Amino acid sequence: MSNIKKAFANGKAFIPFITCGYPDIKTSKEVIRTVAESGADLIEIGIPFSDPTAEGPVIQHANLKALEGGITTVKVFEVIRELRNEGVTVPMVFMTYANVVFSFGSEKFISTCRDIGIDGLILPDIPYEERGEFLDICHKYGLDMIPFVAPTSANRIAMIAKHSEGFIYIISSLGVTGVRDEITTDISSIVKIIRENTDTPCAVGFGISTPEQAHEMAELSDGAIVGSALIKVIDAGGEDMLKNVGEFVRKMKEAV
Repeated sequence: MSNIKKAFANGKAFIPFITCGYPDIKTSKEVIRTVAESGADLIEIGIPFSDPTAEGPVIQHANLKALEGGITTVKVFEVIRELRNEGVTVPMVFMTYANVVFSFGSEKFISTCRDIGIDGLILPDIPYEERGEFLDICHKYGLDMIPFVAPTSANRIAMIAKHSEGFIYIISSLGVTGVRDEITTDISSIVKIIRENTDTPCAVGFGISTPEQAHEMAELSDGAIVGSALIKVIDAGGEDMLKNVGEFVRKMKEAV
């Protein structure tokens, strides 16, 4: 069983998303450590990119600030390597864009992921049908490539589920990431098709901002992914920021 599937083995999973390098490299490392210690089952680490097409304004801003602060792919790798060496064991996946992987060199990027203890890769700008070359390299180095299922996936959901690994990322709403007042997509119908075709766990992301929403989505699936709402806690800053991040994660974990 992969480390990612193990994250779902003890009940519903809470998956926070963190932009590495935001608000600065040192602080983001402390944030990752804090969410790991506060109950996160799996951590999604964003590698900043100048044109993050799947992201809403909150995470776009975090991307740009991180890049202005000097974050690079190499420095992201260093942060994760240091955390692993310091005893942080929570499974982690990278979320980034194909250009980041291509420009670094796909095989070099994915082999480095394995070396530093990254368990999976999410590339939102690669259509399912075009993921072959990345998938082959991921398999060579023991990483899971996480597929997306969207409300528009319709008759493709069964096919994606049958060939899935790690976990399936269900996009709750059309559009980009960001806080939403309510989630109206029929998640239960999507999950039903997934369950009929695979035992790979599935988690819902995009728009979850409150413990109530996290609970609702985890009731329908195997977990909840929260990004923009957590970035907003980091945005608030102050000397209690890490304490507030920890409290946010604990409340979300309890909710799921």
